[in-house]
Amino acid sequence: MARSSGFLDTLLSSPTTERYRVGISLLFLLGVWLTVGSFSQGMPNSMLLMAAAVIGGYMAINIGANDVANNVGPAVGSGALSLGAAVVIAAIFEAGGAIIAGGDVVSTIKGGIIDPSNLEDGRAFVWLMTAALLAGALWLNLATWMGAPVSTTHSIVGGVLGAGIAAGGWGIADWAVMGKIAASWVISPVLGGALAALFLFAIKKTVLYRKEVIPAARTFVPWLVAIMAWAFGTYLMIKGVKKIVKVDFLEATLIGLAAAAVVFFIMRTLVGRMASTMENSSAGVNTLFTWPLIFAAALLSFAHGANDVANAIGPLAAINDALAAGSSVVTSASIPMWVMMVGALGLAVGLMLFGPRLIKTVGSEITELDKTRAFCIALSAALTVILASQLGLPVSSTHIAIGGVFGVGFLREYLKSNYATQLHKIMEHHDPAEQERLKPFLDDFRNASVEEMENLLKQAKKKKQVPLSKSERKRLKKIYREEMVKRSHLVRIAAAWIITVPASAMMAAILFFTLRGLLI
Repeated sequence: MARSSGFLDTLLSSPTTERYRVGISLLFLLGVWLTVGSFSQGMPNSMLLMAAAVIGGYMAINIGANDVANNVGPAVGSGALSLGAAVVIAAIFEAGGAIIAGGDVVSTIKGGIIDPSNLEDGRAFVWLMTAALLAGALWLNLATWMGAPVSTTHSIVGGVLGAGIAAGGWGIADWAVMGKIAASWVISPVLGGALAALFLFAIKKTVLYRKEVIPAARTFVPWLVAIMAWAFGTYLMIKGVKKIVKVDFLEATLIGLAAAAVVFFIMRTLVGRMASTMENSSAGVNTLFTWPLIFAAALLSFAHGANDVANAIGPLAAINDALAAGSSVVTSASIPMWVMMVGALGLAVGLMLFGPRLIKTVGSEITELDKTRAFCIALSAALTVILASQLGLPVSSTHIAIGGVFGVGFLREYLKSNYATQLHKIMEHHDPAEQERLKPFLDDFRNASVEEMENLLKQAKKKKQVPLSKSERKRLKKIYREEMVKRSHLVRIAAAWIITVPASAMMAAILFFTLRGLLI
């Protein structure tokens, strides 16, 4: 883990590396420009199509840089995957999901947030989508630079909204849909965080807090991984391959259950074999979640590529069809393979070149993750999307994943401060003259994991330890709380989420007026 972190720090801090990354990105975009130019030569408005393709590629790079970190960040932070392996796996599966399951037709007016029939001039539609795409990409670029994971869907939604209002006035927007999107700012992280914390607490109670960890792991871990297999089987059928195979929710659930049954028997055999050599501790249990986390990172990346590639190529496909049809307004567009390849390759390039910055934030800077906690976050992400889909709630995969990270962090914080309170109550009944004997114990207690703290509490009941003053207890609890979750990241990320839609909308409106002024 230390080796991976050292590589990551070097990658992020080297000015030379930064220049190489920017240079490779520019080469990719130049390749897009030349490729589109080669087959659009002689077509009307070919220069505009070439420019739109470059902007679409730029958007795809930024989606790869910002959004993909949520799928692999917990696995990297927990040590289940090295940074290099995570980048390779995510790049392959993101591109595969985009190409294999990205679909032939997407709605280019994202979520129906504007009514394009209000546009009298067909050219305004092309300018609108171009401005929305560029604004979304610029905002994502800025958020990635700040180290803030934001929703790429919300970025493009804000871009379409802002450019749409600039083109057709306030009446063009569907404000009911926008209200649902605003609601998702709260729904997504709360659901993700609550489920991740619930699963982590269940694992602690059923396995990690047991005196004999190995027998408990043999009983419960196969069931936990089977639940994950069901969640991901269902998730992939609903979100990942829905444009290849049409299934309803019941069919998707049954397919997920079949996958869960197979995984259960495999895991029961594997855990049984590993039990004889496994350490009787939380560290031993952690090793059981390594491969489930690797598969989770791959499957989340595949589903993300299948769904969110539309944020880059949907507007580009609309522009392509509109230009081919003489700048008429379109509400859905067929996606030629070249457009799909721009999105798929852009996702992979962005992840490999710029993804490490956000992977570091998600995986290690918010709260400390081990494999058990990362497993709970991945499981929460899949279950939250399934639940929200059935309830018709608008959610963001980014917000869910980050909510899960904060959820496990706040649970750890609560448990640790709760143990601290128990210890202080025990100490209040003892002689203040023994403070010197107390200090080494408190030092050990402060640096202990939640599982180790429970053992220390048992020791405290047997030994006559000394109480702390009320002010010291409060100060100690505050130290614990700050150790578990980084408040500065919480504030920065929340602020970035709130301003994503208005910021990208404002950028898009300015860009629309600029394009219209240049092209009329």
